[in-house]
Amino acid sequence: MNKSDEPRIFKLRNQIRNYDWGSKTFIFNLLGREEPSPEPQAELWMGTHTQAPSRILSNGREESLLEVIRQNPMRILGESVARKFENELPFLFKVLAAAHPLSIQAHPNKAQARKGFKLENKKNIPLNSPERNYKDNNHKPELLCALTNFEVMCGFQPIKNIVERIKYLQLEDHIPRMKELEIDPTAKNLKKMFSDLMGKHYDDQTKKVGILVNKIAESKPRDENETLIYRWIVRLAAIYPKDMGVFSPLFLNIMKLKPGEAFFIEAGVLHTYLSGCGLEIMANSDNVLRGGLTHKKVDIPGLIKMLKFDKAGLKKIQPKFNKGEYIYQTSAEEFQLSKIIVKDNEPFVRSNISSAEIILCIEGTGSITWSDSSLELKQGESIFIPFAVSEYSIEGSTELFRVVVPTG
Repeated sequence: MNKSDEPRIFKLRNQIRNYDWGSKTFIFNLLGREEPSPEPQAELWMGTHTQAPSRILSNGREESLLEVIRQNPMRILGESVARKFENELPFLFKVLAAAHPLSIQAHPNKAQARKGFKLENKKNIPLNSPERNYKDNNHKPELLCALTNFEVMCGFQPIKNIVERIKYLQLEDHIPRMKELEIDPTAKNLKKMFSDLMGKHYDDQTKKVGILVNKIAESKPRDENETLIYRWIVRLAAIYPKDMGVFSPLFLNIMKLKPGEAFFIEAGVLHTYLSGCGLEIMANSDNVLRGGLTHKKVDIPGLIKMLKFDKAGLKKIQPKFNKGEYIYQTSAEEFQLSKIIVKDNEPFVRSNISSAEIILCIEGTGSITWSDSSLELKQGESIFIPFAVSEYSIEGSTELFRVVVPTG
């Protein structure tokens, strides 16, 4: 985009990330394709992350959105956003489709990310190497809004609940430091116990997972939550029979979300998405430290250093209606997600735009109009709106999700 050009809204061409845990149908169906994908499709990325930047058609040729923004960040991002985030789009927007559980993981804060990225660069580990934890120097607070029924495991349960359930299952002799934790139920001792359980390379991990599954089979669940815990232990053991991460449902909260419900995860909170499809919005980062339930690199020492062992965990976010959109408010400086439902004869109008935006059409069809121009928008399509587009209107019958940088 040249400075002399009229401000324009662009359709995005986004990259699909193929991971083993992905769905073969959800993203394809969202994009209007009825047949299943030949391989699992886990994520659709919308943004400028260097691993998979979106592309736009500009000046008669296709360009990387990352490069287009770098040509004129003030005009495209807005002056306040460009200055604050060093001329970069600060968020990454994803469609996430989990047919199988993801790895148990956490994300670093800003200081940890800078330190880890610098260290791995110093070791000359290539950015695309599977041995890297840090793909960039940014933190990764994230929000997930469910599009289907969704299950997540996130944050440590109260220690008294952990101890009581382990005793009920008669697992005290198979989990290290349990006596210490029972006598002194503190975050410090929980850290020691969890570190020893996950961190040692047992020769008999398969045996220990087998003992856990047998104890589950012999014990009657006492409530709905315990039924959920048992079900996920059995399912994880079937997929990863040699992985101590199978014990994680004993320690972490398992939560169910319905479509439209959302949750926010801060740095240092251990979590995994178990099943379901949703929209994930995060700071523009791909830094992940894994502790298990994966065939990718696991870094237990690095993970333990960053984890929060207190009650920090999943924070459910209830959207608040304001001026035609349902806003999911969080503490993140990089992003704000909202849902927009456009009905016939009820257009969505925005003026005085304060930052660049990405809008994704989830359902229906519509059109967006600005100045003397317009674009048709249908299910699965996404658009990028530069700051320089001062006002726009969306008409039709459609459900949209909008991501902006909060500047108020």
